[in-house]
Amino acid sequence: MKQVNSILNEDRGFISTRGMSDSERRLVYEAAEDGGIYKIRNGVYATPDALADTMVDIEKVVPNGILCWWSAWNIYGLTTQIPNAYYVAIDAKRKVRLPSYPEFQLVYQANPRLSIGVTERDIEGYRVRIYDIERCVCDAIRLRNKIGIDVMAEILRTYLARPDRYISKLMSYAQRLRVANILNTYLEVWQ
Repeated sequence: MKQVNSILNEDRGFISTRGMSDSERRLVYEAAEDGGIYKIRNGVYATPDALADTMVDIEKVVPNGILCWWSAWNIYGLTTQIPNAYYVAIDAKRKVRLPSYPEFQLVYQANPRLSIGVTERDIEGYRVRIYDIERCVCDAIRLRNKIGIDVMAEILRTYLARPDRYISKLMSYAQRLRVANILNTYLEVWQ
């Protein structure tokens, strides 16, 4: 197990068996069978400590996934709600096998909606693809009946109170995501 831990710690507790020698790969498989590490998906393993962090390497678990909805709202500080899983947007045609832990909720979206507002951020030392804040606000408006009007209102009000808000970008996304009329209604009521 000590040899496996030295390999795992090189990548913050995550390891890919790609490019490993047969003996290294065998050590990883044995450690997974013994319960010392967890299989995330074929060829990707992690230590319990890596999975206990508040952020995991999303790219290793869901390649090309985009952090969204509750996870993104929480990262941006738009809501006081704590996400119960990692919410990750992927292409509607993709099939992804998820680990049993940590919990992931996949959000299937078709292009071009999937690519609107994608950016990369450094979150707790991981390079993570995430929707930008304006896209996240538009998603909250679009999902208002699912998440609750009170949560949507909290997200929108928190965004509007930020000094770095970018209203023209928000309106552009709202047009593209077909929530411009709803957004305008809320903005008129609150002014």
